[in-house]
Amino acid sequence: MTVTAGPAKYGIERISATEAVFRALTAMIQSDRYAVGDRLPAELALAREFGVSRSVVREALHACATLGLTETRTGSGTFLLAKTQNSQLVFGDFSARDLIEARPHIEVPTAGYAAERRTPDQLANLHRILAKLDATKDLHAWVKLDGELHVAIAEASANPVFLSVVASTRQALDIQSEFLNVTQARQHASDIEHAEIVKAIESGSAEQARNAMANHLRQVAVAVSNIDAAAH
Repeated sequence: MTVTAGPAKYGIERISATEAVFRALTAMIQSDRYAVGDRLPAELALAREFGVSRSVVREALHACATLGLTETRTGSGTFLLAKTQNSQLVFGDFSARDLIEARPHIEVPTAGYAAERRTPDQLANLHRILAKLDATKDLHAWVKLDGELHVAIAEASANPVFLSVVASTRQALDIQSEFLNVTQARQHASDIEHAEIVKAIESGSAEQARNAMANHLRQVAVAVSNIDAAAH
């Protein structure tokens, strides 16, 4: 489901229902409708208000929580913590800055080694994951497949140290991935970037694979920076 959100530079901007609800929730939070400490309406009530499913509301609320705006307490509901987002984004055990600084030193060389060392079966697996990423419309399924692709690239590098490091950061990166897809509509762009990485790995060119992965990580960093800029 997509909705229009006013004029963009070249026509009408089309965004997902989740992003539309996220924008509506942040506007609601920043308005005078609720004060810090107030309990927000239940997911079902918000779903009815916005005309979407509860899962869409839940994903948007997760993004609000990542920004430090809300907190969901089991059995009690969702409460407003702040009117403005945290000065630093945190995904699981790592800050956004931690991930942005570390990933190029890990995943860029990993992609290069994958281009040189991948087996036919590993390449087939990368294409299988790509096809599933392109086909799915479910955000949670896409995030899971995104993680599988990056781990599969690390496996193809035939370096267990790279594989261990990439696998150990996936929980944090899954949170980041879901957050960026809700707030920055990164899914389609990521699909294109992932395809370029796999194409380069298939070519056997370590340089092309490193460049493709570096470009992907730069675009992710830009998306995170857009969120950080909004906080200052």
